[in-house]
Amino acid sequence: MRYREGLSDRPSYDVTERDWKIKINANECNLNLPPLVDERVMNRLSHVAFNRYPNDEAGDLCEQIARNFGCQKENVQLGNGSSEIIEKLFYAFGGEGNSIVYPWPSFSMYPNYAKAAEANGVVVNLSEDDYSLDVYEYIRAVRESNATLAVVCNPNNPTGNVMPLGDIEKIAKATADADCAFLVDEAYVEFGGESAAGLMKKYSHMIIARTFSKAYGLASARVGYMLADSAMAEMFGKTLMPYHMNVLSTVVADIVYQMRDEYRPRIDMMISERKRVYESLGKYDELKVFPSGTNFILLKYDRSVALNERLEKLGIGVRSFGKAPGLTNCLRVSMGTREENDTLLSAIDDFVKGSV
Repeated sequence: MRYREGLSDRPSYDVTERDWKIKINANECNLNLPPLVDERVMNRLSHVAFNRYPNDEAGDLCEQIARNFGCQKENVQLGNGSSEIIEKLFYAFGGEGNSIVYPWPSFSMYPNYAKAAEANGVVVNLSEDDYSLDVYEYIRAVRESNATLAVVCNPNNPTGNVMPLGDIEKIAKATADADCAFLVDEAYVEFGGESAAGLMKKYSHMIIARTFSKAYGLASARVGYMLADSAMAEMFGKTLMPYHMNVLSTVVADIVYQMRDEYRPRIDMMISERKRVYESLGKYDELKVFPSGTNFILLKYDRSVALNERLEKLGIGVRSFGKAPGLTNCLRVSMGTREENDTLLSAIDDFVKGSV
């Protein structure tokens, strides 16, 4: 078969999972819908016209999001998770001869999307010590590559660190001067850091991408959204298929967004657990634990591969990066329930102290 050139060289995103006793490897929320939200969702789904194509449902959700951010419905676009939004933005601003700048290590799909868009992916490496981004090096890369799109993930996945809003604005100003669109991927912003959405009135070339998968626990529904200038949002819409958002996911997200105050206690709980786990892991000299503004923690350990194997035997699934560039000997641990986190901490304690 004559497949598209370069397709066989692209890595696959492995979504195969084991039946973990404790699953803390995918930055998911380990709690399902809050009871009041679940009741509203089940009632709403019972009234869905399954025989009809999507109609007003996406518009209703866009209007609600727009009201929350003080903008218009035309400034909002939906996607199958923020991943689709990012992929389509790479397509919209990519193409042969165009460059897209992003930091590394960061969201693993950035380089894949750049290749799929036939764009030149320009990588700016984060500091090896604390994974911070050298803003001036980043801006220099944007200018030297004559980039059409610049991307940062804040807070960053998988490192967890938060970029100060002042640094975001420095990049916003520089990319505006360079006639380059600027995407801030805020998939984890509900857990820490300050949103850059307020800068959009000042910098019309900025784009914000958000998701319902993390703080709102809708990973299975695949719903994300972007905020952008209306002209940019219209051009972005040309990359989407008709009816690309299904009604089931859209109405669930609409109810969740209406009732997002119900999620505040569990978000606070995850933040509290993150701080507790961070402090607990920080007591070991053998571990380097990185500060996080997300629902996960990154740690570095010389025996990370062996530790991961031990955790697997115990039925605990974490994300091991092995010898991945920039992440050698790192493990990423999502926050589970307090009981799940206690089990994890006990297993790590036993391993580090040589009890197993």
